[in-house]
Amino acid sequence: MIELTRDERKIFHRLATLEEASIMLSGLATHLPEPEKVGLSQAFGRVLSRTLYSKIDLPPFDRAEMDGYAVLSSDTEGASETAPLRLRVVGRVDAGSAYRGEVAGGSCVEIATGAPVPRGADAVLMVEHTSRSGDFIEVYKPVTPGENIAHTGSDLEIGEAVLRKGAVIGVREVALLSAAGFGEVEVYGKPKVGIISTGNELVEPGLELPPGKIYDVNSQMLGAAVAEAGGTPSFVRRVGDDLETIKGRIAAAIDGTDLVLISGGTSAGLGDAVYRAIGELCDPGIVAHGLKIKPGKPTVIATHKGKAVIGLPGYPVSALMVFNQIVRPLIQRMTMVKGRSERVVEAALTQRVNSAKGRRWFLPVHLLGGDGQRAYPIFASSGAVGTLARADGYIVVPEDIEYIEGGEGVKVRLFGDPETKDGLVVMGSHCPALDLLLEMLFEEKGISARALNVGSLGGLNAVARGECDLAGIHLLDEATMTYNTQFVRRAGLPDWSLVKGYRRTQGIAIPKGNPKGVTGLRDLIRRDLIFANRNRGSGTRVLTDRMLKVIADELGLDFRDLVGRIRGYRSEFKTHSSVAAAVGQGRADLGVCVKGAAVAYGLDFIPIADEEYDFVINPECKEKEEVKEFLGCLRSNRFREMAEKLEGYAFW
Repeated sequence: MIELTRDERKIFHRLATLEEASIMLSGLATHLPEPEKVGLSQAFGRVLSRTLYSKIDLPPFDRAEMDGYAVLSSDTEGASETAPLRLRVVGRVDAGSAYRGEVAGGSCVEIATGAPVPRGADAVLMVEHTSRSGDFIEVYKPVTPGENIAHTGSDLEIGEAVLRKGAVIGVREVALLSAAGFGEVEVYGKPKVGIISTGNELVEPGLELPPGKIYDVNSQMLGAAVAEAGGTPSFVRRVGDDLETIKGRIAAAIDGTDLVLISGGTSAGLGDAVYRAIGELCDPGIVAHGLKIKPGKPTVIATHKGKAVIGLPGYPVSALMVFNQIVRPLIQRMTMVKGRSERVVEAALTQRVNSAKGRRWFLPVHLLGGDGQRAYPIFASSGAVGTLARADGYIVVPEDIEYIEGGEGVKVRLFGDPETKDGLVVMGSHCPALDLLLEMLFEEKGISARALNVGSLGGLNAVARGECDLAGIHLLDEATMTYNTQFVRRAGLPDWSLVKGYRRTQGIAIPKGNPKGVTGLRDLIRRDLIFANRNRGSGTRVLTDRMLKVIADELGLDFRDLVGRIRGYRSEFKTHSSVAAAVGQGRADLGVCVKGAAVAYGLDFIPIADEEYDFVINPECKEKEEVKEFLGCLRSNRFREMAEKLEGYAFW
């Protein structure tokens, strides 16, 4: 038993505030558990310690979203119930198989949901809009290019960040990782937390309680709190009020765990030995003895070679109060797990949403903004696992209404805990270099970012509406042949909001060895070539059309006549990866994309132009600290070196 004279009593001096204690802990408690690899079945609830990049496209090929017929959309123009068109059925393709032939004009191929779209076809006609007789079908409704087709990489592109470092793996993330082919992942280790209860008066719950004794509440309570916060409790048994025994237990806990909690024995009274044991064991030692809170004043905070050692008050309510204020944030910082949030939030819809005509619609949304929260609807295929994983929740569009108007309040049902509102919201065109930049921002500055890939125009419009902090864009103005500036002005944004980024090489992707001898875009008028074209509104499509107009002038042709001769011009591939995949898989003979996509598919590449990928800043966010840190990383030598290692990137 400790013998203390009155002069040896520990007296509380200046009390620390919670903020001061947290600052001291963050500066000295630097120890982290080692990351570990776990199988996907054990990954739920864990936090990624390394950004994962997709080794495949999702979907990995252009696939049918409906049962029906793979057709040339131009063959269905003008079809109606009263004037049906007739097509010959030349084959069938099921999910898991491939069609070896080609869909030519006047023909079609029966196709099952999920099956690869045959070469030559640019749309899938729903079976409900046809009738069949023998080898022919009657077409009662026209289709547009790309209709009922999920294009390669439309959900997730090869080389795109699947999940970033710091992502919490929930049910949707497990689905996404499975779809992307990951069998195991590297996660932050759960901190092992040693728990010591001190006091001669303590008895194990369940045993008979002798006179003058109390049950040990704190061991079980703190164990549950540690587990709830994301740690692994490790009980180092109860110990009486003996200095040497306490020192031995604390020393063992420091050696065998990542964080040590001791309850009881922390006040300034006679017999309270915990603060003395901690002071004698720890290096650099005690940083705070006493907090400016009620309850919870008798708290000891110390560190030993990067590990936190915290003495909590013996009273359970006080111990739990201090745990929630000091220990829980520390464990969550060690595990990178964010705190809990409400399950339902109110938000204003950013745009009008029409109903599903008689069906109740569960529509995924992104949550944007802080106090004036907005719900950004995500219109995507029901098979888009990547899109679902990036959503915060969903709204219910009732079956008995026509629409929900933009600006109207909606209730967002959260899939899980929403991402912290602190951080950066980035929208616009996807770019692998931007993925590197955002990872660098997290590693160096601790700033999380949400990247929503909505295309260049979508990102620019989102900035103009105040829905994000910044957007990545690469839009070519045909009139001036300059990138981005004119579009920013038309959106009503100031010139200074456009920040120069970097250049990406665009070119023609062709099969390895160039078997058909393609020399440039002029070859597109050859009838033996099928072209994989980008979607309207994309920067690549604008560039392609501009070059084709020059070729039309050189040949003395009207632009519409020229593109009418190009097989596949009406097709619309929505990602660079889907273009490269179409060429790599033999569905097309050439297409325009960035060099990185062509390299990823092992294709040859004919450069045609350098495009400018820049960033447009929301004027209301120019002073936001996260935006300033983003721009600092963008201009850094480290980012330049990282990006220049990618294929087809250069800086000003």
